[in-house]
Amino acid sequence: MSCKPVSLKAKIVLQLLVWVPLLATAFAIYSLWGRFITSKDLIILVVGYTLCALGITVGYHRMLTHKGFEAPDWIRGFFLICGSMAFQGPALNWAATHIQHHANSDEDEDPHSPVKSFFHAHVGWILDDFRPDVQRYAGPLLKDKLVVFISNTFVLWALLSLVIPYLIGGWYGLLWGGAVRMFLNHHVTWAVNSVCHTYGNREFVTTDQSRNNLLIGLLAMGEGWHNNHHAFPRSANHGMHWWQIDPSAYIIGGLEKLGLIKSVVRISEERRAKRRVSADVAEERDVLPGVILETGAAAAVMAGTMAEVVTQAAAQHPPL
Repeated sequence: MSCKPVSLKAKIVLQLLVWVPLLATAFAIYSLWGRFITSKDLIILVVGYTLCALGITVGYHRMLTHKGFEAPDWIRGFFLICGSMAFQGPALNWAATHIQHHANSDEDEDPHSPVKSFFHAHVGWILDDFRPDVQRYAGPLLKDKLVVFISNTFVLWALLSLVIPYLIGGWYGLLWGGAVRMFLNHHVTWAVNSVCHTYGNREFVTTDQSRNNLLIGLLAMGEGWHNNHHAFPRSANHGMHWWQIDPSAYIIGGLEKLGLIKSVVRISEERRAKRRVSADVAEERDVLPGVILETGAAAAVMAGTMAEVVTQAAAQHPPL
């Protein structure tokens, strides 16, 4: 079974996580009428947003799910805890959902695709009655004691992300560094699923509707270069050109230069050239979503996709 039912308790919690940050953010904006945001509140918001965003992009996504680099436990733990503080679910569940997304991107089995609707891709999927089965999609991660521990203690880390801004800035610290930060982290991440499968350009041939989007690229620490990512899922760099700003890749590169991480996956120009979309194919793709008519393009994407799948499978199941 690819999915498991969501309990009533979990449904209530998910509803609260969607609506409470939204209402709190509306109140925060309203409160600006009589009280400008203080420098302390702004710092709490920016620092909290940045750490939680990097926890998702570097930790949950590029490190844990796609194995874009190897890191010691203290670095892995740091990023996974920061990811937990983003209130996007335990690391194991996040990885399982994302792996299912890549396995069925923009198809019926995709947990969050605009094929069903833009709203569904953005937030509607969170309120679905089913969730991907962790055992099926992220089984190897269940053998990782650190990942399992941080996933099992997710609630602790998530609540800590609310306690810290309250201790630093009181109720307004909690409002801006807790609720507003959570709202921004959520909707920017969700925009990768919705906006970046609907609006933007395509540099590489893929079997889905992934797009590169500059605005989301900036807001989501480089995750908006989504067509690049779907073409080369294991790449630690989502920005493939100097002008494609990718803060997550800069952090990874900095840690590598310091000798703190290793085995960083990068894609050669030769491999990129083989997957590039011609102008004709790109235009055709926009007119006929989900269809690639040119045999050469279809062969290229199938070969490239199979190579990525085999590479990731080998990384998750190393030889004895």
